[in-house]
Amino acid sequence: MRKKIVAGNWKMNLSSIEAMELYVGCAELPVAAGVDVILFPPVLYIDRLITGFPSTIKMGVQNAFHVAYGAFTGEISMQQVREIGACAVLIGHSERRLYFHEDAALLKLKVDAALMNKLQPFFCCGESLEVRKANDHTTFVRRQLEESLFHLSADEFAKTVIAYEPIWAIGTGMTASVEQAEEMHAAIRSWISEIYGEEIATNYSILYGGSCNPSNASALFACPNVDGGLIGGAALKLSDFEILVAEKTWITSN
Repeated sequence: MRKKIVAGNWKMNLSSIEAMELYVGCAELPVAAGVDVILFPPVLYIDRLITGFPSTIKMGVQNAFHVAYGAFTGEISMQQVREIGACAVLIGHSERRLYFHEDAALLKLKVDAALMNKLQPFFCCGESLEVRKANDHTTFVRRQLEESLFHLSADEFAKTVIAYEPIWAIGTGMTASVEQAEEMHAAIRSWISEIYGEEIATNYSILYGGSCNPSNASALFACPNVDGGLIGGAALKLSDFEILVAEKTWITSN
């Protein structure tokens, strides 16, 4: 049975005090049975959060570099990420693709480096509004996965998580309909089955990202092929995040 996951991406938000308060609050939330919670705070807070208030919440970083060490000012390596206690890394988020021009070749290297350092890649994929309107979204997303993720062996691939995030729904207040989300998630699972086999596809977690919030989470999480969410804005407000991880939100989920 595949894992259910609620992942909170805090992006470049919160002071250190605010981050500690939110982390402590999240650590004390009642979480639905069988649901894993992982947070992606700004990296400079992670060590302080883990040592200051140990909890069962998993921690990941929003970005890391694929080279182990060297003259790369401002970057952090996957090894350094592992050493501060994080267990996962976001790779391919639309904001990294857009603002920092990270292409498929670089993302592939990051995936490989993460796995080499025993970090779980949360690989983000998704289309723009223009691609969606052109009805080319499935072809576009499959190409993203083929170029940066589907080169992995079956054992390696099984250690990753895919987060489908339609770019047009990130931070816009727009959300993919239940039907749109399920269509893409089902397509992704079918490609996984085609390449890696039915067993891996059945047990693989695929998350939805893109304005997932308390008002739509139950419907999205109830989709047969949606296994949780990569949460942005709603992860910054404890009362919203509490609803997303609550038993009542997951009661009708698959």
